[in-house]
Amino acid sequence: MVELNEKIISKAIVERYMNKLMDYLENDVSIVGGGPAGLVCAYYLAKQDIKVALFDKRLTIGGGMWGGAMLFNEIVVQDMGKEILDEFGIKYEKYTDGYYTADAVESVSTLTSHAAKAGAKVFNAVEIEDVVLKKIDGKYRVNGLVVGWTTVNMAHLPVDPLVVTSKYVIDATGHDADVATVLTKKAGVELESPTGGVVGEKPMWAEIGEQATVEHTKEVYPGLIVAGMAAVAVSGAHRMGPVFGGMLQSGKKAANIILESLK
Repeated sequence: MVELNEKIISKAIVERYMNKLMDYLENDVSIVGGGPAGLVCAYYLAKQDIKVALFDKRLTIGGGMWGGAMLFNEIVVQDMGKEILDEFGIKYEKYTDGYYTADAVESVSTLTSHAAKAGAKVFNAVEIEDVVLKKIDGKYRVNGLVVGWTTVNMAHLPVDPLVVTSKYVIDATGHDADVATVLTKKAGVELESPTGGVVGEKPMWAEIGEQATVEHTKEVYPGLIVAGMAAVAVSGAHRMGPVFGGMLQSGKKAANIILESLK
């Protein structure tokens, strides 16, 4: 049996992480936000051999799905969400016609596992500070992200960030639509939205909100696609509350948009 050596343990962690980071400083798709939409999107892209990096500012990914609703860790999906649960092998129970419940912890851990095993690389505790915006073939396009450690930013330390370049960026940051907000504030560009910016979500209306989440998942500026609650915020649609079918299908739609473009 090999005797454990503290130096080797530390070297192994640093070397392996740095190799992963170096490899993914340039990728096909950068996803910001590891909630259900971001994880589902990462899975469908990675399983088609698209090089995907997922960044989440929290230490744990999964977004709002962990807590279900008000910390009751059960989630509800309707028929369009059930289709995704079936593909990922997540157990669920019928509650009544058209409504199904699943354990939030199993759901998040399974989505995460599938995305990672498909080949997506997750960088947690990393948040975006800016986007890379370049003129390519005569037109401006989002071409990557400026990223930093969440803890460094929380401590307000004067530390410069790093840059990740990507063919596409997906904003799956939830209600705040962080990437779209940064782009409009810093570059003054107009998004494909009712106001040209981040409108903000309307009050809850589950039926309309679920449909709108998928409908408004789209490329809102060259190189930038919004998914999940970020799509709701950019478009000014109704929020849907603690039902997750639209979020799951939004992630799949975002992946399909990119797969079609990269053909």
